[in-house]
Amino acid sequence: MSNESNGMRRDELSAFVEATAKEFGIPGVCVGVLMDGQEACASYGVTNLDHPQPVDDHTLFHLASVTKTFTATALMRLVAEGRVELDAPVRRYVPELELADERAAERITVLNLLNHTAGLEWNLVFTADEADTLAGFVAHLPELPLIAPPGTRASYSQAGYNLLGRIIETVTGLPFEKAVDQLLLEPAGLTNTFFDLDEIMVRRFAVGHTPGGHDEQLRPARPWASWRAGARGNNPGGGISSSVSDLLWWARFQLGTGEDVLPAEALRHMTERTVELRAGTLGDGLGIGWFLREVNGVRTIGHGGSGNGQSAELLIVPERDFAVVSLANAGPHGHLFNQAVVRWVLERYLCVVERDPEPVAYDGARAREVAGRYAIDAMNLDIADDGVRLTLAVEIRPEIREAADADMPDDLPPAAIGFLSPDGDEYIVTEGGLTGQRGLFSRDAEGAVVGIDLAGRLFGRVAAAS
Repeated sequence: MSNESNGMRRDELSAFVEATAKEFGIPGVCVGVLMDGQEACASYGVTNLDHPQPVDDHTLFHLASVTKTFTATALMRLVAEGRVELDAPVRRYVPELELADERAAERITVLNLLNHTAGLEWNLVFTADEADTLAGFVAHLPELPLIAPPGTRASYSQAGYNLLGRIIETVTGLPFEKAVDQLLLEPAGLTNTFFDLDEIMVRRFAVGHTPGGHDEQLRPARPWASWRAGARGNNPGGGISSSVSDLLWWARFQLGTGEDVLPAEALRHMTERTVELRAGTLGDGLGIGWFLREVNGVRTIGHGGSGNGQSAELLIVPERDFAVVSLANAGPHGHLFNQAVVRWVLERYLCVVERDPEPVAYDGARAREVAGRYAIDAMNLDIADDGVRLTLAVEIRPEIREAADADMPDDLPPAAIGFLSPDGDEYIVTEGGLTGQRGLFSRDAEGAVVGIDLAGRLFGRVAAAS
């Protein structure tokens, strides 16, 4: 790409980023593109509505679940060094592990945790008795519901990645964060990527924003991450912060030869499909730490993250040596901003066009069959049928919201969904903050609807519509 064309695309990128941030009402955003070995970055807005500083490509954002790509890569270094085996039971490394089902505790392997097939529900949600350490988190795991026998299906689990962090601690003898520094961040040259709030707070960082008050105006979110400062139990699944500049370097690392950190074949192994996903927006399958998705015939790997008023997206196209990073500091529309950016960048830079599928017409009998309440540990999901359309609403469980001593995201009001085929169980959300999200209803052996997958998580059915 010539310098002239690179400059033109940089200008186009800046214009699109600014217009899209304004469209979705995001205070501050930063986007980076890696193509042909060259980088283009575009920033807009401010870090904090109350104490504004301009966002740039070195501004730190909380990455939330994009952290899982770092945790998985650090774990794979231990595998490459022969210190961990993927097929080994987790209890080899965390002998104190107890779960609600003893057979599951015996059978869960390291790979089950890495590709979300351990059968663990999404996460433990602490209020007054929050686990400040990974050892403390693991001690609470018997309280976590199990949704399936290990290895039988994928369901996205924060708890599983936190347990991986405990494996890293026990194998290295170091606190998780220090181990990741030594195994990965320092040797890979990631100098602007941190778990430690003491490091973050002396640099320019973005503050998340959420709507609140009677006027629903955006306000800075508290806590800064999704849990209070000092609580480390969720760090492996979602505690890291970084900048667009470092994430583009991270993408170069993943596209390269391992930079003497781990063998190139280990990186390639992470991008190979280990389990298939059905009807999910996140991907068609899971590798190790990556969602695998084919977009208009082009293979991609990626991961997103959603924190307290912050959203992150990283997508890599290995065969094109291409990557895009998008970071936004407002919820819930930061996710929509990131998705719009990724689609525009893929189309403008690679001529790869992605379109959402259209749902079929409303069917009252099918709508009544799936209507009801579904739940995980932290949230309720309500599917409602009004005789004209089917809607999906998500709320944080009232008892959790009431017990929390920190701000929590707003509930998502009912939004229209539609089935993607006349006789299948796959659906798409067609409005609201989850627009474009796809999933499916699951059935038992007798054909009864018993669950719904949303954003990779299985919500079990707890009540039919009244």
